[in-house]
Amino acid sequence: MRHTIALTLASALAIPTPILHAAEKQLLWGDTHLHTMYSSDAYANNNTSAGPDTAFRWARGMPVIHPYHKARVQIGTPLDFLVVSDHAEFLGQIRNIHVNGVDTEGLGPIEKIKAWGAAWYLNRAIDNGNGRELFMQVLPDPDLTPRQDAEQSSLENSNLSILPMPKQVEIDTWRTITDTAEQYNEPGVFTTLLGWEWSSIPGGANLHRVVITDSDAATAQQYDPFGLDDSPYPEDLWRWLDRTSESTGARFTAIPHNSNISKGFMFSDTSLRGEPFNTEYMSLRNRWEKIAEITQIKGDSETYPSLSPDDEFADFERYTYYIQRKSTPYTPQRGDFVREALKRGLELEQRLGQNPYRLGVIGSTDSHTALASAEEDNFQGKLATDSTPENKQSAWNGRSGPSGWSMSASGLAAVWTEGNTRKDIMDALQRREVYATTGPRIGVKFQGATGVAMPEDAAVEPHNTIGNEGVPMGGELTGPDAPIFSVLAAMDPKGAHLDRVQIIKGWVDENGGSREKIYNVAWSDDRQLDASGHLPPVGNTVNLNTGKVENSIGSPMLSAVWTDPDFDSEQNAFYYARVLQIPTVRHSMLDAIALGLDKAGDKPDTIQERAYTSPIWYRSATP
Repeated sequence: MRHTIALTLASALAIPTPILHAAEKQLLWGDTHLHTMYSSDAYANNNTSAGPDTAFRWARGMPVIHPYHKARVQIGTPLDFLVVSDHAEFLGQIRNIHVNGVDTEGLGPIEKIKAWGAAWYLNRAIDNGNGRELFMQVLPDPDLTPRQDAEQSSLENSNLSILPMPKQVEIDTWRTITDTAEQYNEPGVFTTLLGWEWSSIPGGANLHRVVITDSDAATAQQYDPFGLDDSPYPEDLWRWLDRTSESTGARFTAIPHNSNISKGFMFSDTSLRGEPFNTEYMSLRNRWEKIAEITQIKGDSETYPSLSPDDEFADFERYTYYIQRKSTPYTPQRGDFVREALKRGLELEQRLGQNPYRLGVIGSTDSHTALASAEEDNFQGKLATDSTPENKQSAWNGRSGPSGWSMSASGLAAVWTEGNTRKDIMDALQRREVYATTGPRIGVKFQGATGVAMPEDAAVEPHNTIGNEGVPMGGELTGPDAPIFSVLAAMDPKGAHLDRVQIIKGWVDENGGSREKIYNVAWSDDRQLDASGHLPPVGNTVNLNTGKVENSIGSPMLSAVWTDPDFDSEQNAFYYARVLQIPTVRHSMLDAIALGLDKAGDKPDTIQERAYTSPIWYRSATP
């Protein structure tokens, strides 16, 4: 059943509405993945001044000074919460050496000379704006397989390993980060959660996780953040979280990101050690990884055209560059994408009785400027250097590889909570009542129910019935009856109209293989589905001379109540909603217009921004 709510633009802009903001829940917007000058790669890439204080002031809507070009900048719409998640590896160390010099006390004459030489090289590179050279040195060697490289230590293969890096620097830096977060935390108004990034990248396979806790600074200061220098293996991180949670009482959640460049290892069906999944491994993973970052600056991780050939919107914000010393061809694999992880989880559950990939989704930025900028027309770049149009058009290594235009102005974490506190946000993450957008604040509610008697009177709102008797995104349904889903979507009040709402289904067939199907369930304008369920494009109203979009197409709000026409009560399945905007201009094209260029290289002029909800799982009534 297709159910579309017709609202005027004025009423759509009057969000919050009763539909999107039920009395018991509120929708919060934030970024769970942000780096400041205390991350070694951020500092080496010209963020030498913007720390946590700048990050929280920007997120709250205050004007700040940009760390590279020093102009005054300001977020368009403030955030409700923020996590500063600097890299645990070398935490604060590069900045400390650059600012305070190298500490050679206790070293022998030869070691001192080597340390002074390495420090001179470091300072010269940073002072000349060439700190990227330092970062490249600590990257892994792609000639080693991820499993081979995990047995070694990439951190030991550079000039940086010569430099004395006192542990006290990392302890003091962690204290500064957590104390600053405590200072800016204002329950009910603006929430700061504590976190860091564990940056395992064996052989160039990105296995990074952001770790978040809802504890206070005093609790967090009882431990040192777990980093790659502790172990490159995810299960060792999870075991550390087990031990630390038990000893401190802190709650944690670990969020994998950039699975799109993991060389198939993020969502594999064996561990990084090459071992098949066992009960302990899957239990640990389920306990600590309940959500994944599906979109961010380094591209989109939903799916890929070669993996989803029937998905006309799969080719979105590709990022095809591994993080390693030298480039190798990008090869997308099943373990790289969230949709494939959800499908593989069903396969593993059928085979092993447990689903290690029951993942909700969020978006975040992974900005290294201390500025959580996901707004397309206010994008401050991945790295501080890439904040100006002239710099963004140039490849990082001067010849090939990524550039500032390769980056995506994405994303945001949307969280349905009882309140704006650390506990409320962590509770929502744990129950997966969260979703992602690629930047716009598209409001979405996605609910499902089974065995519900729908009201016969069309005047009675069916969405409330499903919401009251069913489960929200992140939940699970069972029973012999086909699930009924309710999805409601509203445009960003400052943004573009909506094109369509889709529901993506994944299931395991009778042969044990997973499959997927995409259903258009609500759309704008007077378009009609063809016999195969395909919907014509919505059109494009972007003015490529100005970058402005006309909201003369699309709809401010869309909704649907939908039942799976292909439902099989004997098949486990997942369902999630994807909401697409009408086309808008990409940040790279805005740069091109400003530079007087016709095109931004090979980057698209326009994109269709989107929201992805966390799934709702259906568990078969048949054992």
